[in-house]
Amino acid sequence: MRVLKTGPGGLSEEEARRRLSEYGPNELRKEKKKSPLVLFFEQFRSYLIVILLVATVLSLILGEILDAITILAIVMACAVLGFVEEYRSERALELLKKLAAPTALAIREGKEQTMPARELVPGDVVILHTGDKVPADVRLIEAVNLKVDEAPLTGESVPVEKNVRVLPEETPVPDRVNMGFSGTTVTYGRGKGAVTATGMMSEFGKIAAMVQVAEEEETPLEKRMAHVGKWLGTLCLVVCGVVALLGFIRGHTILEMLIWGVSLAIAAVPEALPAVVTGALAIGMHEMARRNAVVRRLPAVETLGCTSIICADKTGTMTKGEMTVRKIYVNGEIANVTGVGYEPKGDFYRGEDKINPNNDAELMLLLKAAALCNDAKLAMEGDRWIVRGDATEGALIVAAAKAGMGEDELRKYPRVGEVPFTSERKRMTTIHTTPEGENFAFVKGAPEIVLERCKWICKHGRTEELTNKDRDDILKVNEAMAGEALRNLAIAYKQMEEAPTRADEEIEKDLVFLGIAGMIDPPREEAKEAIKLCKRSGIKTVMITGDHKLTAMMVAKELGMTGSEEGKVLTGTELDKMSDEEFERVVEDVAVYARVSPAHKVRIVDALKKKGYIAAMTGDGVNDAPALKRSDIGVAMGITGTDVTKEASDMVLADDNFATIVAAVREGRRIFDNIKKYLSY
Repeated sequence: MRVLKTGPGGLSEEEARRRLSEYGPNELRKEKKKSPLVLFFEQFRSYLIVILLVATVLSLILGEILDAITILAIVMACAVLGFVEEYRSERALELLKKLAAPTALAIREGKEQTMPARELVPGDVVILHTGDKVPADVRLIEAVNLKVDEAPLTGESVPVEKNVRVLPEETPVPDRVNMGFSGTTVTYGRGKGAVTATGMMSEFGKIAAMVQVAEEEETPLEKRMAHVGKWLGTLCLVVCGVVALLGFIRGHTILEMLIWGVSLAIAAVPEALPAVVTGALAIGMHEMARRNAVVRRLPAVETLGCTSIICADKTGTMTKGEMTVRKIYVNGEIANVTGVGYEPKGDFYRGEDKINPNNDAELMLLLKAAALCNDAKLAMEGDRWIVRGDATEGALIVAAAKAGMGEDELRKYPRVGEVPFTSERKRMTTIHTTPEGENFAFVKGAPEIVLERCKWICKHGRTEELTNKDRDDILKVNEAMAGEALRNLAIAYKQMEEAPTRADEEIEKDLVFLGIAGMIDPPREEAKEAIKLCKRSGIKTVMITGDHKLTAMMVAKELGMTGSEEGKVLTGTELDKMSDEEFERVVEDVAVYARVSPAHKVRIVDALKKKGYIAAMTGDGVNDAPALKRSDIGVAMGITGTDVTKEASDMVLADDNFATIVAAVREGRRIFDNIKKYLSY
């Protein structure tokens, strides 16, 4: 607050006006771009196109009107297609602007007021509530149970709990839990913060700047076509010149041989080449669309066939982006749960043996407690299951549904009181009445916190006193599950003679410990097969994520990417400490990147391209847009992807599935072979 020269009462109107003139409005600025006319004329720079234009003029001179019209039509079609693609790419920044909050609740001269977000300046104090978009980058000065969804910015798979602690300056963006970032969304609680950066100086603004400066590079096909066009055109002109010269030496007149030479040039120039290539690519584009890969730029179809490395975002691409309960510790044993994502389909196993959860009273009680002490809802949206509410709570609802405990069953236990979750308490309690008139308090929260409040433990139908050995065993299991990158929640309960008139923390004493549920965003089954296919095809796969190193390593290990081996995992912090030369020496050995920023992703792409790789980059969040634009082929997610990411991409996956990329690469290779055959002919 001292650095920003502000206080709890905010800025004065006069000071705010002065700062607005100094820093400018809180909005993304667009760099001056080429005019549509310049963009259109730039389409005629290709060597082959120039030769075709010359052939058009010569055809007109010789009176070959039909030839001239045909060649010109081909040239104009290619030019218009290129112009439309480039002009459309300018929309990315406009879509970024749509993510910004239109208004903000700020404090000025000690009074709360709703104002246009574009008028915010550094030093303004803003108030945040559940559902609000953060209007600028803010340093939090108050955070009450505040959780913010930062997935579009950092790739974090679950909402981030915020606090007001002081952190070191070098703390990377994903770990700045005392900050709120422009364009992210408050999912829970409330907060207050002082604006530290607006407009292009915010983290969103920096991404916008990176998207703007990332120049479109020629695809491998465009480079090859330019080379072939130059080679063919030069050869044609040389042959025509030699023929004309030989004719002149043999006694023909200069005019006669000029006409012969021009006629031969028109015949020799491959005016059908652009049309044949465009046709092959268009057919490939249609075929890929049938397989859920929507290609936005024609040359990208062929680029897929040349791809030698795929840099894939973990959350939502290699995984489903949906938290799933994988292990449940109950009755002193681990029960494994199958199924991926929010679809309530899956089985329960102990070791290799499949079990019926309905025959295990303690397991069913744990699932019932977890589903009732819960604010999330499971619902169908179109043809897919979604969770409304917190992702971790949603995972518990889905696990209960897999055991046959649906919403109709849960309605039989109405909630009559609750002690809400807070980041300080790290637990939540709800009170329910059964159809028989019994009263229960169900508690879920951080295992060590819940365990402190337990006096009893439920074991094989009996309630026994919780011993020190039991506590040690539970904590060891919790640690082992956490070591597998599982997010753990302990479940406990308490039976009461009557429902309390006032719900408070007194209820959370002398609880009966039920067990622990461990969840993770697991890898897609089809992604495992796709990675095996990539290895067989000579394509390297790399995982890039904003999630923690341990989580990334466990998912990579499950996918068979050997991400758990020493030297195979690199974090954003470690990457920052490397020079470009050091990084280029190790880039080919890295299989997993964790806790990375947008700038890191661009750096990874650049290093791989310097090593001669044709790099495909996938992503769904705004933070992925610069790297997608910089890569040889940018692949955006169709379901979870932001509009900004889709606009910066060359291809959109309609099903958000890593396996679809591999299928598209196979189709791209087939198209490349077809084009190569025609060029040979």
